[in-house]
Amino acid sequence: PAGGFSERDLGYAGAVAGFATIVLMMGGLGHRAGLVPVIGWFDRFAERITGGHPGWSSMPCGLAIMSLITALFGLYWDVSLHVDVGRDEGPFGTPAHYFILAGLYGIVMAGFFAICLPERKEGPTFVKITRDWHAPLGGILMFAAGSFSLLGFPLDDQWHRLFGQDVTLWGPTHLMLIGGAGMTLIANAVLLSEAMWWNRQRAQARGAGGGGESKVTFVRRASMMGGFLIGLSTFQAEFDFGVPQYRLVFQPFLIALAAGFALGAGRIWIGRGGALFAALFYLAVRGLVSLVVGPVLGQTTPALPLYLVEALLVEAVALVIVARARPLPFAVVSGVLIGTVGFAAEWLWVDAVFRLEWSSDILAEALPMAIAGGVGGALAGSLLACGLRRELPSLARPALALALVLVAACVVNGLVTTGPGGARAIASVQQAGEGRVNVTVKIDPAPSDPAWATVTAWQGGGLVVEPLDEVSPGLLRTTSPVPASGDWKTTIRLQDGRQVLGAPLYLPKDTAIPAPEVPAAARFDRPFLRDHELLQRERKDDVPAWLWTAAGALVLALYLAFLGALAWGVARVARPEDEPPAGRDEPRFERRPAPLPA
Repeated sequence: PAGGFSERDLGYAGAVAGFATIVLMMGGLGHRAGLVPVIGWFDRFAERITGGHPGWSSMPCGLAIMSLITALFGLYWDVSLHVDVGRDEGPFGTPAHYFILAGLYGIVMAGFFAICLPERKEGPTFVKITRDWHAPLGGILMFAAGSFSLLGFPLDDQWHRLFGQDVTLWGPTHLMLIGGAGMTLIANAVLLSEAMWWNRQRAQARGAGGGGESKVTFVRRASMMGGFLIGLSTFQAEFDFGVPQYRLVFQPFLIALAAGFALGAGRIWIGRGGALFAALFYLAVRGLVSLVVGPVLGQTTPALPLYLVEALLVEAVALVIVARARPLPFAVVSGVLIGTVGFAAEWLWVDAVFRLEWSSDILAEALPMAIAGGVGGALAGSLLACGLRRELPSLARPALALALVLVAACVVNGLVTTGPGGARAIASVQQAGEGRVNVTVKIDPAPSDPAWATVTAWQGGGLVVEPLDEVSPGLLRTTSPVPASGDWKTTIRLQDGRQVLGAPLYLPKDTAIPAPEVPAAARFDRPFLRDHELLQRERKDDVPAWLWTAAGALVLALYLAFLGALAWGVARVARPEDEPPAGRDEPRFERRPAPLPA
């Protein structure tokens, strides 16, 4: 289907979701009523293996991390299937959807268990549910993040019914799916911060001082910041696969933003080595996912940024500017270095392993965007880490405002494009056998210094991104045959400055849209279009503009409310360390893990 799934498939999906919700409610509420002991067993087991961290934090955090890795694998597998094959047949039409749904549901489950597990109010940030039921703030945020992400599924189907298949990672409802999952790591960190406060208070009540940090705690924090880096890097997936539908200047900006945010937060929150360990965790997990999706499952292998140089830069800056004592100067210097030295290092890496190389065409614009992204991300990451440490600086609000302005300005600038301006593709096509062709194309008027010029073929059983070599100004040719038959969708793609253009080389007949075949004629003269008109061929072009605006505004409002809730949560957890646990006459820190059943 080209515009939403069938009612029967939606009915099955609704029934499964309803049944899973009932089971979740019965498990969490049954535990509180003492009727479901198995959840308590996992709670106590998690408390033991994490060195005494309360089970209401350790068990949900562990479940959330495993769920996020499951969803991450499903996401990249699903994207690779869309790149290689095209549309799927329904919510259960591809095995990748099972992993995504299971992972997102696991996040919701982790958040709900964190809400249900505490037997009493364990700290000042706990939120009152009923008279005798208080839930950790991190658990509530985790439940909200998972629910926000899951909400993207029904909204995504409705979006396709209204506007057709958009076939892009950056569709509004797709951003809900990946954004909600990625931001779960902030909720995880808040929940762990609450547990660390609880542990320190318990140690002080026993006369054991502030309580030293265990290796388990270090690993948990490093994995959270590494996971947060993974979550932020998923926004770059179109560039990882080599089929971006937006200007190439976004890629260095997004890399710098993710590095500044996650690595800066990791260095301040974790301490020495925090940024480096977070980067290593990112490389291990994302590298494994790419290997499984590509060589193991036989799909297109996504590339990934390196982030190691950026991590070393952050660690080096922290040796000169004490990150915890001066977080904002640390953030600015780190961000500038990430946007310059880190940008240069990633340029070499991108040219070595990515399908689309960076070129001099983007340098003048990409460098200031990378610096702005690095500084904006580092400021936001530093404020996040300071909040988790309950040490927000006095200039927190102006710093956050500056970070938001920098990021928003770069996003708006990156989205601004210009039309084709009458550009045309005059091509000569030579058959090379087995449904493949060689192409020579004259672009009129000739581009000055394009960021990329390729023939891209996808959704015919794989992905081919063939760079066009310049023979003379405006005259380009392929060096290897490209597919132009069957189900392949093959286009001539070009980004020159603010123009992102495409001209069809071969497009199959699609009765579901419907759309006629565009043959790979021996010679043709075709106008360039805005590139997304070809890559998002299934999008409807007869939708009223007001409906698109209203739907986009609704998704934006949901996103802003969600991000606002996370910001409120971090601000709430950033209370002074000496604030006593509210709502109890006497602190009770003598809970011991009960023995597990034989």
